[in-house]
Amino acid sequence: MRSDDPAMAAPEEPLRKRKAGVVGPAPESPPGPGRDPAGCPARLRAGTFWLTRIVLLKALAFVYFVAFLVAFHQNKQLIGDTGLLPCRVYLRSVQQHFRGQVSWETVSYAPTVLWLLDWSHMDFNLDALALLGLGISSFILVSGCANMVLMATLWVLYMSLVNVGQIWYSFGWESQLLETGFLGIFLCPLWTLSPLPRGTPTSRIVLWGYRWLIFRIMLGAGLIKIRGDQCWRDLTCMDFHYETQPVPNPVAYFLHHSPWWFHRFETLSNHFLELVVPFFVFLGRQMCILHGALQILFQMVLIISGNLSFLNWLTIVPSLACFDDATLGFLFPSGPGSLKDQVLRMQEEEARGARAPRTRGSVARYTVNLALGVLVAWLSVPVVLNLLSPQQVMNSSFNPLRIVNTYGAFGSITKERMEVILQGTASPNASAPDAKWEDYEFKCKPGDLKRRPCLISPYHHRLDWLMWFAAFQTYEHNEWIIHLAGKLLANDAQALSLLALNPFAGRAPPRWVRGEHYRYKFSRPGGTHAAEGKWWIRKRLGPYFPPLSFQDLKGYFRSREWPYPKPE
Repeated sequence: MRSDDPAMAAPEEPLRKRKAGVVGPAPESPPGPGRDPAGCPARLRAGTFWLTRIVLLKALAFVYFVAFLVAFHQNKQLIGDTGLLPCRVYLRSVQQHFRGQVSWETVSYAPTVLWLLDWSHMDFNLDALALLGLGISSFILVSGCANMVLMATLWVLYMSLVNVGQIWYSFGWESQLLETGFLGIFLCPLWTLSPLPRGTPTSRIVLWGYRWLIFRIMLGAGLIKIRGDQCWRDLTCMDFHYETQPVPNPVAYFLHHSPWWFHRFETLSNHFLELVVPFFVFLGRQMCILHGALQILFQMVLIISGNLSFLNWLTIVPSLACFDDATLGFLFPSGPGSLKDQVLRMQEEEARGARAPRTRGSVARYTVNLALGVLVAWLSVPVVLNLLSPQQVMNSSFNPLRIVNTYGAFGSITKERMEVILQGTASPNASAPDAKWEDYEFKCKPGDLKRRPCLISPYHHRLDWLMWFAAFQTYEHNEWIIHLAGKLLANDAQALSLLALNPFAGRAPPRWVRGEHYRYKFSRPGGTHAAEGKWWIRKRLGPYFPPLSFQDLKGYFRSREWPYPKPE
């Protein structure tokens, strides 16, 4: 019996559609997960930092990976059993300074797990620390998830290397990595390994710790320049920087020859980015995002224009804390079950007021994060006083764990490029006019005039950097260079692995090795030297250290407890 009552007839309409094959949700059906009422993919809302944490952890893990890779490839040659500055000798000197025993004083002076290991197998110990760091950082880089245990392990491992690395680990980015890595410990849950640990939202205190870090890094760099070299104030520093920076790359060659007005623009832009933009981080969400974008762009320009190790890559990490999920969502794929979709679901749950109940664990985490904020604030007091001081120092630590540090870069610019060129000869008489001296070539530092400058960032050749510093001092200030000369006299394979060219490969080792002092300048594009394929021109200034033989170095090595190299 058919009814003419509209109320009774209404259910038949969808029934007829289903019989005709028309399938679809009823008009009153709610939108699916992760979609807006129109059925389009929903957009992430601002104010949450789930995806931000993943990006931060991956970026930090990448820098850790590079740092441990450098350590694995170079530590044995630099601080190993037969290294240029053996860390065993250094630890023994620290121990003797504190009455010859391992005590709280010795450990706090040089915090490192090497105090607990067998010093007679230091090469094995150094490799083990580096390989463990490589393994953990690789896992975090690939998976995007970590916990406090893994992040703390990375921090302890790298701190253990930095604190025995001596001059090889004396750069500001070592402390910066330790501070960045320490904050990274508190980004994560204690045990859980998940990209989106629902019970552990990203701590706002840690995010502000990173923002405070990038603020200090950039402002410290800007203030040290204004207070330092006059060329930063008269806008001429960039006339020299590309040519005289520690390890120039091919782009630096062409940037050096830019017009004068371009160099003035570069210097003014540098002052704006380091002295003005850092304050954007405190001016609300939009300005904080602008700050992060400008600083990342600035660091990318620096990466392109020079080989500054992993410094610029590391400086990008705290800048990422300026972005929330809504800003970084484009980095993640959409789709059911994706990380982005899961964050959308959590945001929808939060919008409906479905918050997780407070547990003992959440209270404990809040307490730990609050304690972290108090610690960072307390340790920042001397750092802020240093920033305000006319006698500002850069790249210094005020605590042995390097949790909060002061930073700065290129407070002064060298106007001329000096280089030490190591040479060897097979001649029995080093003073003979016919003695043939042959150059050793390093991996990246300038030497052969026709060799193109290298492009290696974020990798770091530590010996090449120290050779740049040594060129502005004397060999008495850099005794390790005499140790290196002794190893070259023995054709020591371990030391030679740090170099690009051994002119005595496959031959008897040299009888004499010397250091020559040169002034280097970029050739001019289109000029005579460039037409000959030369990137550099140079002028000899004189000897850096005189010709040395094995007999000259025996007492020198013995007095410093350096292992005497045996000719191969």
